Amino acid sequence: MNSPALSADQRPPAQLICAPERIFDTAAFHRSFTEATAHHGKSSEVRAAAVKLLRESQRSGRQAIAEAFSDAPFEARAMTRAYTYLTDRLVTAALYVAKDVLHPKPNPTSSEHLAVIAVGGYGRGEMAPFSDVDLLFLTPYKITAWAESVIESMLYILWDLKLKVGHASRTIKDCLRLGASDFTIQTAMLEHRFLAGDSALAQTFADRLRTDLFTGSGKQFIEAKLAERENRHVKYGQRYVVEPNVKEGKGGLRDLQSLFWIAKHIHGVKDAADLVGLGVFSAEEFESFVAAEDFLWAVRGHLHLLSGRAIEQLTFDMQVQVAEAMGYEDVNGRRAVEVFMQQYFLHATEVGDLTRIFLTKLEADHVKDDPLLDRIFRRKPKVKPGYKVVHNRIAIADDAVFFKDRVNLLRLFEEALRTGMLIHPDAMRLVKSNLHLIDDDMRANPEARRIFFDLLLKHGNPERALRRMNELGVLASFIPEFEPIVAMMQFNMYHSYTVDEHIIQCIKNLAQIERGELEEDLPVVSSILKKGVDRKVLYTALLLHDIGKGRPEDHSILGAQMARKIAPRLGLSKADTDTIDWLVRYHLLMSDMAQKRDIADPRTVRDFAKAVREVKRLDLLCVLTVCDIRGVGPNTWNNWKAVLIRALYRQTKRALETGLEDLNRENRGVEAKRALREALSDWSRKDLQTETARHYDPYWQGLHVTAHKVFAEMLRNVKEDEILIDLHPDEERDATRACFVMSDHPGIFARLAGALALVGANVVDARSYTTKDGMVTDAYWIQDADGNPYDAARLPRLRKMIERTLKGEVVTTEAMKSRDKVKKRERAFKVPTHITFDNEGSEIYTIIEVDTRDRPGLLHDLARTLAEANVYVANAVIATYGEQVVDTFYVKDMFGLKYYSESKQRSLERRLRAAIDQGVERAES
Repeated sequence: MNSPALSADQRPPAQLICAPERIFDTAAFHRSFTEATAHHGKSSEVRAAAVKLLRESQRSGRQAIAEAFSDAPFEARAMTRAYTYLTDRLVTAALYVAKDVLHPKPNPTSSEHLAVIAVGGYGRGEMAPFSDVDLLFLTPYKITAWAESVIESMLYILWDLKLKVGHASRTIKDCLRLGASDFTIQTAMLEHRFLAGDSALAQTFADRLRTDLFTGSGKQFIEAKLAERENRHVKYGQRYVVEPNVKEGKGGLRDLQSLFWIAKHIHGVKDAADLVGLGVFSAEEFESFVAAEDFLWAVRGHLHLLSGRAIEQLTFDMQVQVAEAMGYEDVNGRRAVEVFMQQYFLHATEVGDLTRIFLTKLEADHVKDDPLLDRIFRRKPKVKPGYKVVHNRIAIADDAVFFKDRVNLLRLFEEALRTGMLIHPDAMRLVKSNLHLIDDDMRANPEARRIFFDLLLKHGNPERALRRMNELGVLASFIPEFEPIVAMMQFNMYHSYTVDEHIIQCIKNLAQIERGELEEDLPVVSSILKKGVDRKVLYTALLLHDIGKGRPEDHSILGAQMARKIAPRLGLSKADTDTIDWLVRYHLLMSDMAQKRDIADPRTVRDFAKAVREVKRLDLLCVLTVCDIRGVGPNTWNNWKAVLIRALYRQTKRALETGLEDLNRENRGVEAKRALREALSDWSRKDLQTETARHYDPYWQGLHVTAHKVFAEMLRNVKEDEILIDLHPDEERDATRACFVMSDHPGIFARLAGALALVGANVVDARSYTTKDGMVTDAYWIQDADGNPYDAARLPRLRKMIERTLKGEVVTTEAMKSRDKVKKRERAFKVPTHITFDNEGSEIYTIIEVDTRDRPGLLHDLARTLAEANVYVANAVIATYGEQVVDTFYVKDMFGLKYYSESKQRSLERRLRAAIDQGVERAES
């Protein structure tokens, strides 16, 4: 049997990641195939022999490419060409076996011709390890029985090789008809590449596409591709999503490919480098294009190889593995994965800039003027001297005049906000290439400072200005300390954005509150802003609050030190600088106090009030805290956090205005009892006295009157050895309140925590009180897996499981083993365990704070361990931050005393750590 000659398109490209014979030795395959089939006559035997040889060639070729790529992890182009070359060899070998061996046709008729053409990404010659193989089987006329047999045999061989083949059998007429009505098909054919078969038929196909399909359809093609891009971004998320889709997400490979498809359709270019000669990109911009494309392809290649399949999303667990495969290392207190992801987001941002530049050039060349009446009657925005309007975008009238005053680099953004127009990409390019003009002299220029604060404070849309300034590098040039946090990934499940985007989201929230858009959701901070605060101080503090991130030091302390230098440079007074310093240093204080401490304990509010000292700072910190939490992610803020922040603010403000002596247990107890008497106005005086006398002081300060009323009714009706349960949606707190009444016995808190864990409930707050007559009144606030209150329909099952667990019908420890599993994508997170003992934060309890990795059943394990050590848990406060959780327990020893002894503290800590470690082993096994 003679092996087919290689066409020019089939010869190995100049740059492969390893020698072509290591990838696929065509001559060796044909020798082996000839020998293996010398004595075989049956088609099934021939095909089996071909598959066996090709499978071995495929395995060795893939291994050679993977090993070479591992040694040169950034050689993306050579890698994609190597996989394309290997696929070409497999496809052409399969065609040879099918066409020349299984179904030979020595004298074909005019209709018995076949051309095999690669389309889509395969046609472009860019393949990741597990990319689809898209093939077009082209015939001159209606497909014949012979062609059907060849195609079927060929496909079976490729399928046996586990290739994911997309295929279509068409005539040239079919291709033109379908391509005219379907831009997805048209795009695939735009990047066709002849593989084997009838080359004359393939050339006719190429000529007809160019003359009959691609000519004159540019406008519709552009509109289709842009609409497709917009829909894709909505589906796969924006550029700053922390688990981005490398292929389909904003700033990903598909954006670059869409850009090239349009260029190829409009300009007929064969290579992206041709866009420089056409004036679409400058040489520097093309370098950025190549760098971004190479980086993204390298990431995609490693992602496929590490997962062993075609996945495109950089999930948390894959981010760690890809960073390691590409050789990133820990540096300056930052994990290798964070360094890697910062590079990823920087390249994704560059892709966005290049796309903007390209599309605007396209618009200038291909978008027609508006109809005459529209141009007459549409109001044109007036721009200040030095600017002009080009296609509804603000542009620079004269470059030389513009740069006579370097402050114009900021004025451009002010003019854009004032007019509401987008900035023309030509102006963006000009700004980006002249960032060196923003030096110390310009930063100290009073007019530059004025414009900067006007962008934040005057025009009502600071987010838009900051985001564009950030993307063009102006923000980091004007505030150099900002540069390290640009595109900085925060490797956790809590933050949905990079650090710089988080800050911009915070500013966006503040502007929305000021505009009155969130008054119903945020009544307290809305009222604070209505009464008036120092806006310049507040916006500056919010802009700088996370500027110290990414270093080994505490980012709050380091950020405050940086703010003390930045604020005067921006022209702020010493008093304002002191306030900004304090806000940045303590920007987590209110959030921590509200979420990690019992705000019903007077000591919590007293300590917080002493730290804040004045209502002015309390107001500023409250607004900053709300904007900070809301800026973490779209679903981070909820009613539970709102209630906690609101309560802490109101209690602290009252204490600062009327005196700290108002914060004592007796006052709270008197008020709570009076409220209960009013709520139970139909009760007899004797029954009311019995109820108010049976509880200790902490009970009255820790619960709202609605819970006191529920417990009063339950205690009035409970029988000996009976367990009463009341489940009630607490809509104000986005949680379900679960109240329990039963006879007191050791370990009841742990058993309740276990019962709730078994039904998949997340405990966000828990309070346990024992009455003077030996009854337990425990209140838990729980949410479902999505962070919502339980639907009423699910409450009966919830109640039944809790009852079974409390009665001992279900052994919690055993039942939890199957539920403790940590999801694969979450295992990459490293959360060190910190356990602290605080005897100052509460007057009567020791506060044990356990900061560790969250997982199902953790609260139960910790509570059970404390119960086994004879620790009485009065209440638990649970704060979850993605994969991290802080469980805070207010406890006493068996004699009702605090844990002052260091040896007892160390002993308890060892037991808690052991429980955590055992749970981790269970979860990861």
